[in-house]
Amino acid sequence: MPAVAGRTDVVSMSVVIPAHNEEAVLPRLLKFLRADATLRVVISANACTDDTVAVARAAAGDSLRVVETQIPSKIVALNAGDTAAGDLFPRAYLDADVEVSAATLHALRNALTTPGGPLVAAPRLRVDTSASSWAARAHYRVWELSDYRGAGHVGSGIYALSAEGRARFGAFPEVIADDRFVQQLFAPSERLTLDEEFVVRAPATLRAHIRRATRIAAGNRQLARRAEVALATGSPVPAPRRGNAGSAGRPGYRNLLARVAVRPRLWPSFLIYCVGYGVPLMLAAVSERRGRSPGWNRDETSRA
Repeated sequence: MPAVAGRTDVVSMSVVIPAHNEEAVLPRLLKFLRADATLRVVISANACTDDTVAVARAAAGDSLRVVETQIPSKIVALNAGDTAAGDLFPRAYLDADVEVSAATLHALRNALTTPGGPLVAAPRLRVDTSASSWAARAHYRVWELSDYRGAGHVGSGIYALSAEGRARFGAFPEVIADDRFVQQLFAPSERLTLDEEFVVRAPATLRAHIRRATRIAAGNRQLARRAEVALATGSPVPAPRRGNAGSAGRPGYRNLLARVAVRPRLWPSFLIYCVGYGVPLMLAAVSERRGRSPGWNRDETSRA
């Protein structure tokens, strides 16, 4: 096997992959990871009704383990994966539909084990829109210019924690946006976005994007309400660290408008972006007022 930069000869990093009905995408992720004996990979299957477990077990080896729960919950799967991974850190948490190389995971490990280094890190996100409609591509052309893409962003499919970083909280709480929850626990100076990248396939249509983005917006609202309740009641809920406002709010909007303003070719795309960004916010707010859960709203169009 070719040498991988930063690789050691012993198991030196754990990887937890929660998976619910991921038979279509799990093989493309595991093909990058299963041959690397330095990674302890845990597939944490939850309430699968397809062949996810069979696919994972077919790839299982000395460094890959499969655990199952019949509870349909990503959070339950994350906590079960944590237990199965033991005390091996750093630890990466991967969504099953991402594409990332073992070399990129080793870069995360190296960053998180550097003295004085970050406590949480992620590769740079690249969204593959090659199979998306013109409207979905237009949305993402503008989204690429948003503050959301700034340094220190972790999540959107992958984040990794050092042992010290993971000690900042106990079990994963029942939240929709586990990645956003983790990011908010760390100040910008404690986070790192690597130059190495991982790939997420964009939804095939703007409508599919809106469905997925509605759940993301609902997750962000849930975390905001959770923090408000904790502040009001004195509950021991970890509070967001300073500088974690993200791209939401007037500064983020102004920055994006300024970037689009000097790019006339993006003006038509900006109108589509306003729909792709604004409609999910509205739908999430309506669902919250009515006391409804937005549902999983997983994008199936990028899993084909």
